[in-house]
Order: sequence, then structure tokens, then C-alpha cells
Amino acid sequence: CAQLADGIFSTPSAELSAQTAWLGILAYTLQIYFDFSGYSDMAIGLARMFGFHFLENFNYPYIASSIKDFWQRWHISLSRWFRDYLYIPLGGNRHGGSRTYLNLLIVFFVTGLWHGANWTFIVWGLFHGAFLIIERMGAQQMNVRIWPPLRHLYVLLVVMVGWVFFRADNLGHAMHYLHAMSGLQAVMPASRQAAEFMTTESRWVLLLACILTTPVYPWLCNRLARVADGIGQLALAGLIGLLLVAVALKLAQQTYNPFIYFRF
Repeated sequence: CAQLADGIFSTPSAELSAQTAWLGILAYTLQIYFDFSGYSDMAIGLARMFGFHFLENFNYPYIASSIKDFWQRWHISLSRWFRDYLYIPLGGNRHGGSRTYLNLLIVFFVTGLWHGANWTFIVWGLFHGAFLIIERMGAQQMNVRIWPPLRHLYVLLVVMVGWVFFRADNLGHAMHYLHAMSGLQAVMPASRQAAEFMTTESRWVLLLACILTTPVYPWLCNRLARVADGIGQLALAGLIGLLLVAVALKLAQQTYNPFIYFRF
């Protein structure tokens, strides 16, 4: 996912077809989730080895049905910190609608700034803050009456568009990339199409990554745990062991092992 996203985002936006641009932001959407969630899971696991219990930091945010729900699932420790130490001290939602909306904008402005002193992060934060305000103004009540798959699609579209600002080098790059995603630009003959970026391995990785953004793994663990005489637990341990060996072998085969969280 990282190689695919970096390859597409490093291509001039004027040369990108809409299909390729959407493929790039999909790859980055998966990359940033597994990168952020993965380091959190490692911290939780290492802490538990020493007797400390940390709370879950990511709770399948891409299955959220609203932007509010997304932020209750995404980077939970950061969201709670800003809630407890900025949103509530500012007054929270205790002083009427207008003050609540202002407080949300302040919180998400600071959330964006926390990730880096760049306008792209600030716009990303304000973008999410704006949708939270829209939902508070009544869209949330309308949202619950919409067919659930469409609610998830709405959240994914908002989040993926927001990730464009988060990933882009500057606002100009972000706007040009969004223009490519819109499909309204004429693609140059030298355009790299999605098929040129995709390999058989990339297809399988994208498919597996999309599946694992849903609660399939805990469902599988629960099913295996019900198998009699501990066979299920043994099978689960064997599966995790095989995954560990496979990941170690994969990492040893290549030098491109980006960890993007160090940027923030």
C-alpha cells in the first residue's frame, strides 16, 4: 500500500486518470490506518508483557456510520485528550449551538496543527470539523434514516477526500490531486493508468487490507476459541505464528519499509 500510494502521489497530477487517483488515495487510506493502528497495537502488546494495560486506540474506524462515529474510533487517545483538555475547558456544548460550533472548529484546527505546521494539516482538521458541525446541525438525524451501506460510503468519501490534504505536499498539490479524482481533467497521453501501478501482489494486498479494516479478525478469533479441547486456541496461535514469520520474511526481502508516523 505504501509503495502504491507513494508512486501515485509522486506522479504529476496532470498525468493521473481519475481511476489512478482514486487508487492512490485508497492505498494511502489503508496505509495510514495500518501504520497508525499497528504501532498502537505493538505498544499495547509490549505494555501488557510488563503488566500494563493500555486502552484500544483504533476501533475499526472505517466501518463508522458518521464522522462523529469515525472520531470515536480513530486515534481514540488523541481524541479523548483534546476532548478533556481543550473542548471541555472551552465550554464544550454547554453554551449554545454557535459556541459549540466554534469550539469544534478550534479543537480541529489544533488537531490539524498537532500533526504539523503545514496548511495541509490545518485544512484537513478544519475539513473534519466542518462535517462534525454539519452533522450537529441536523444531518446526523437525517443520516440515521439512510440505508447503512450508504452511510458508510458517505464516511469513507469524506475521510478519503480529507486524506488527500493530509498526504499532499502542499495545498496546490492537494487541489490538483482532487481535480484528478474528479475525472474532469483531460489526461495526457503519457498518463500512467492504474493497471501500470498494480501488480498481482498489490491486488491481493489491497483486498486483504480492505477485509482486515472490518472486524473479521476478532470474529475469527471468537469462532476458533469455541472449538473444543483447546484446538481452536492452538490453531489461532499457529495462524499468528505463520503471519509473524511471513511478515518477517517480507521485511527482510526489501529495504522499503516506511513508517510514516515519525513525521508527526
